[in-house]
Amino acid sequence: MKRSHVKMDLRAVFGRPRGCMKADGESQTRRLLLIGFGGLLLLLAFAGLNGISAVRTIQSRNEEIRREYVMRDRILEQLRSDIYLSGTYVRDLLLDPDPKLAQNHLADFDHAQRRIEVNTSAYAKILLPEERDAFQRFTAELHRYFESLSPALHWNPAERREFGYSFVRESLLPQRTVIVQLTDQLSSLNQKQLEAGDRQVKTLFESFERLLVVFLILSLCCGSVVAGISFQRLLRSEKLSSMRLREVLRARGDLRDLSARLLQIQESERRAIARELHDEVGQSVSGLLLGIGNVAATLSPEGNASALSQLRELRLLAERTLSELRDLSLLLRPSMLDDLGLLPALHWQAREVARTRNLSVQVSADDRLEDSLSDDQKTCIYRVVQEALHNVARHAAARNVNVQLSEEPPHELLLVVQDDGRGFTPDREKGVGLLGMEERVRHLGGAFRVESKPGGGTAVVVRLPLHAFAMRAS
Repeated sequence: MKRSHVKMDLRAVFGRPRGCMKADGESQTRRLLLIGFGGLLLLLAFAGLNGISAVRTIQSRNEEIRREYVMRDRILEQLRSDIYLSGTYVRDLLLDPDPKLAQNHLADFDHAQRRIEVNTSAYAKILLPEERDAFQRFTAELHRYFESLSPALHWNPAERREFGYSFVRESLLPQRTVIVQLTDQLSSLNQKQLEAGDRQVKTLFESFERLLVVFLILSLCCGSVVAGISFQRLLRSEKLSSMRLREVLRARGDLRDLSARLLQIQESERRAIARELHDEVGQSVSGLLLGIGNVAATLSPEGNASALSQLRELRLLAERTLSELRDLSLLLRPSMLDDLGLLPALHWQAREVARTRNLSVQVSADDRLEDSLSDDQKTCIYRVVQEALHNVARHAAARNVNVQLSEEPPHELLLVVQDDGRGFTPDREKGVGLLGMEERVRHLGGAFRVESKPGGGTAVVVRLPLHAFAMRAS
């Protein structure tokens, strides 16, 4: 009992069919490839989305830094300009002797003061922590500056002439310079903040670059693994495809040889049947005709009119049967193809088709070609012409057919069967007859082509090599 259990276990482990193991291996390979490609695509998608998000974040941060810097710098530039202009307006007010112009200078000063107050309030809203001390000094000096200017703004012309020049030189210009310097300090702090923002953006770029390198390394590793498995799978598939292709080519060659062998057997059987019909059955029917004639000669017309009438009918039936036997024998395998050659057989075929199908068939050929053709080539040419004329008579509705047989350099036989019928589309309407002709021609190493279009007639073009047989004949 123990031994039987051991044998059963061994069968369970080692007794699986090879096809099942191969199928399991292929299924496992497909799963690995699916997982590998899926993981690689997910990794690439995650890296792409992460990269897009990082770039957008960096771009947004950079734009925010630039926008805040431009806003603060514009306000500071406006403050610097207005402070400078306010001092200029006060100076002109104190030193201008014309009272009307002095009032204009005072009005300009008031406008400049209001702009300074508005811009100061606006800058206070976007003030950075690093600028708070400098901004407090700036506002304090600005408040002191306007307080110091307040008494001089209400002087009369005499006071302006007496104290104006000294006030401008000793109070106005020094205080304005201090305030402008404080504005420059704020601008310097703003510039430093811009540089700090640039460093922050640079840090973000470096972090993104490191992350991108990590994703690149992971993608390369996963891609290498997937590529290795895919390459191995591809080599295996290529090897299997090559083996299948060799098998298909071998099977196609076998089918081609089989088809050629069947054609040879068919021609042999046709030849045998044609000779049997012509020699045996034809001679029997001829003997029957002779016997009927002998019997009719022994009977006298008086009293045997009915018998003579029946004998005449039998004679007509025998003659018709003999004619049909000869036609059938010629259709199977014309004896003149073996006895007289290809060209007489083609001319006979053309006459028969013209007689029975109401067609004008013209055959033009070089008599010297006969010696350069083998028996297989003669048979092939005759069958192609026979099938082509048959197709013309059945489908083309043509009136004229030209059969041309010539030699093309170097050592090539050209056969063209051209009709003026209604034509067709060869790629869509290729029947069994055309396939049979093509098979015959290709077996002999030739080329077969059908040229046709609706309403433009049809041309069957055959090319066969002649060099081997020409060398053999020479």
